[in-house]
Amino acid sequence: MATTRRGSGRTITCPIGNPASPGPFDLWPTSLGFEYFYGFIGGDTDQWHPAIFDGTHPIETPAHDPKYHLDADLANHAIAWIEQQHSLAPEKPFFAYYTPGLCHAPHHAPKEWIAKFKGQFDQGWDKVREETLARQIALGVVPAGTKLTERPKEIPAWDSLSADQKKLYAHMMEVYAACLAYCDYNIGRVIQAIADTGELDNTMIIYIQGDNGASGEGTLQGLANEVGVAANGVPESLDYLLSIMDDLGGPLTYNHYPVGWAHAMDTPFQWTKQVASHFGGTRNGLVISWPKHMKQMGEVRSQFCSIIDIVPTILEAAGVKAPKVIGGVKQTPIEGVSLVYTFGDAKVATHHQTQYFEMMGNRGVYDNGWVACTTPRRLPWQAAADSSPDDFKWELYHVADDFSEANNLVEQNPEKLKELQKVFDREAKKYNVLPLDASFIARVDVRIRPRLTRGRDTFTYYPGTIRVPEGTAPDTKNKSFTVTAEVEIPERGAEGVLVTQGGRFGGYALLLMDGKPEFDYAFSNQKQFKYRITSNDKLAPGKHTIKFDSKYEGPGLGKSGTGTLFVDGQQVAQGKIERTIPSRFSLDETFDVGEDTGTPVVEDYEARMPFKFTGTLKKVVIELGKSGLTASDELKLEELNKKAVAATE
Repeated sequence: MATTRRGSGRTITCPIGNPASPGPFDLWPTSLGFEYFYGFIGGDTDQWHPAIFDGTHPIETPAHDPKYHLDADLANHAIAWIEQQHSLAPEKPFFAYYTPGLCHAPHHAPKEWIAKFKGQFDQGWDKVREETLARQIALGVVPAGTKLTERPKEIPAWDSLSADQKKLYAHMMEVYAACLAYCDYNIGRVIQAIADTGELDNTMIIYIQGDNGASGEGTLQGLANEVGVAANGVPESLDYLLSIMDDLGGPLTYNHYPVGWAHAMDTPFQWTKQVASHFGGTRNGLVISWPKHMKQMGEVRSQFCSIIDIVPTILEAAGVKAPKVIGGVKQTPIEGVSLVYTFGDAKVATHHQTQYFEMMGNRGVYDNGWVACTTPRRLPWQAAADSSPDDFKWELYHVADDFSEANNLVEQNPEKLKELQKVFDREAKKYNVLPLDASFIARVDVRIRPRLTRGRDTFTYYPGTIRVPEGTAPDTKNKSFTVTAEVEIPERGAEGVLVTQGGRFGGYALLLMDGKPEFDYAFSNQKQFKYRITSNDKLAPGKHTIKFDSKYEGPGLGKSGTGTLFVDGQQVAQGKIERTIPSRFSLDETFDVGEDTGTPVVEDYEARMPFKFTGTLKKVVIELGKSGLTASDELKLEELNKKAVAATE
């Protein structure tokens, strides 16, 4: 499919340090078979201020359109592409890959959609699990008699929560439900566009709803700043979250719901996303529609299948054989089994008889109605040291009779477990899973990956350098640094951003505000964690050198710093930055010169975004001092980086 697909939405094929310019672009969608791509690169993005690319070119979304939302934008572009294909070549088949990121994180939804769900989750996650299973059984999507698995002891019972916790957590679920409903609405718009071309009955639509399992990275109480809490130790009290309840889902938050709701969204299974050993971390709903070629419609199919079955299904339906060579490179055989055999027979035996699962040591194997799987050692919402793959305990389920994996048979049938462990070892060897690696810290550390900044401590940038990902920007964290900008101010004066990294939820900016040099720093989106160091005087017309000198007060992670602002060698302001970012500024915001393409570091210039500098900016030079971290601090930083990237896994 890599040579015939087109895409709109989310992709995480690019390494963290792979910039938009100067490339390379070999792992970008347009180099992996897509003729057209519109979407974002990375694990997640702000739905109100997304980092969007058209092909490999960064696109700026409307800065001050209160109705703008990425999910609708993606649908609009998908619809336009489908309509254009039909207009120009109506006889030509098309392939569109539509992958919105709205229900990943952050949970951003229009207020009117959030209002639709007011009060619908006041019963709490335990009751919602019961209600969900009852509906699943009534609809026939799970077998009658399916048991509801137990809630993990680490997740509190809903009835044990305080009234304030219940009020907050119920609203967080309302916000998520609004995201899901809004996403579904826009998917419906795309499908309607196909119907409007008259090709709906002749178009195979494969709809998969989910992201492995529901995300359990939102902590036990939910959050309003995903990376800030997960990676930087930003404190968010219950009182604070209650005070901003009305902002949840809007542009001022980067929010996520509590683990209890993630577990409920995986009903009737155990666990959540990241726990690839259990169905709660792997199983998603699948619907396939192809009216012109299916004898039965609206029926349920219960044959075991995997995501790797999708490509074989499309190839068989299209009558296309998988190429043996692409671009001169010999291809490995297509893995998976076509699902076309299920289209006409609900009772046909399963063709996909064996499937392994593995993620960071959490592993399992399905084989002819049985599942053997490991018990997770690190929970998605907890930080824990890496462990050996040999340290995991095993469980055993007969899923042919136990759909939800509720009855662990490991003690009753140890010989079956040994048999399935051998099956896993065979499959793991066959598909290059070995050697098993249960680590998380090392594999998510961006500093050990190829990056353009490696070995450098001085960086020179020019206007127009924008949308540089954090992994490719100068790393100013946990060390002293200087930022120097050479500018020329016209007679009318000037203002705007000279250089910025990150934004509202964590970042810094050197800028001119109403003509006065200023350095802003955000430890988080909370007001008490915003720091400003500002000159009292406007710059006179002419050439000037503006320098910000940050002295880090380490050793240690995220320590305070003293910032001094100079103009033409003369000190004009000084201030203390009490809390600094130890791990990650952002998952989606970038490094920009001469403007700010994301969110503002402080709200004072939000209405002026992207706040392009109105004078002449010659260049910006950033010089990094030595790291302020000890060997022990480096280990702590690795743990924080792990938690940051975990939010996107």
